Amino acid sequence: MAASLGVDVSTVSRVLNGSRDEALRAASPETADRIRAHAALVGYRPDPHATGLRTQRSGLVAVIVPRLSDGVLALLVEGIESEARKAGLAVFAMSSHDDPEDQTERVATALGRRVDGLIVADARLDTPLPTSLLRGDTPFVLANRRLPDNSAVTGDDVLGGRLVAEHLVASGRSRLAVIGGPPYASTAVDRVSGFVASVRATGLDLPDERVVDSGFDIASGRDAMQTILQNDPDVDAVFAVDDYAAIGASSVARAHGRVIGKDLAVVGYNDTPVAAELEVALSSVAHPTFELGRAALLSLSAMMTGAPPRDETMQPTLIVRDSSR
Repeated sequence: MAASLGVDVSTVSRVLNGSRDEALRAASPETADRIRAHAALVGYRPDPHATGLRTQRSGLVAVIVPRLSDGVLALLVEGIESEARKAGLAVFAMSSHDDPEDQTERVATALGRRVDGLIVADARLDTPLPTSLLRGDTPFVLANRRLPDNSAVTGDDVLGGRLVAEHLVASGRSRLAVIGGPPYASTAVDRVSGFVASVRATGLDLPDERVVDSGFDIASGRDAMQTILQNDPDVDAVFAVDDYAAIGASSVARAHGRVIGKDLAVVGYNDTPVAAELEVALSSVAHPTFELGRAALLSLSAMMTGAPPRDETMQPTLIVRDSSR
């Protein structure tokens, strides 16, 4: 192809096999377009295995999340992929189901495929990361969930909880309750701690029986709300650290005769697409999940070229709707 086009072999290689930035450095946009058009004409396809042998890089990044079926985590992966394409990297994602043994197996799979780096989005506060990851030389970054002494790209979940508390207190609510998430997930722990600290700082009472751990799903939200109403049937506001838990909580509250947005305010987290479409639109904290995924890949890319690990925290935004006006 190089001879046919009258350009150097290295120019063709960098345009067809390099990252977008590398291609821009190798040739003018017009020349790069001619090279790609000729490659398409002759049916050329880059061989990633050959490229890996030459560069000692696989061009692969592994992403480990609790569940790919979770819409929030799927959006995180999309953000990672959007930035990976620009860097000439391919992404493959795996679910660990929040099981430490599964996580260890997924890490082993990734390292066995000689990935250039990993993004770990299933870190647990109660379990250290796999030894193979900590003692190896493959760069990795935590995303969405944090762990002490590890670089991470996360949302400011403490701030998110505080925003909800300030909103509910300002709207005149005084008997508040919290539906937390799994105690091993930093996202849940930080959202609850930010909320509880902010409420108690105002002098309002928030006893422990109104703080109930749950899961990130509708059924868990139902169970948690049932417990809260048994402990205190007069609560006038509930913060759930996940939208789906908030939806489950709302269904139980309605079954108990409560009117969402009137005698009971409900606020969720993550601002999933369904939140705005409910019969009573759900107030929720918008978590910058897609941008968080992009930032995680950029951080990992920098580490892959020798840069030191760094933390990045992204800001949430409270979206107030009818469920808590």
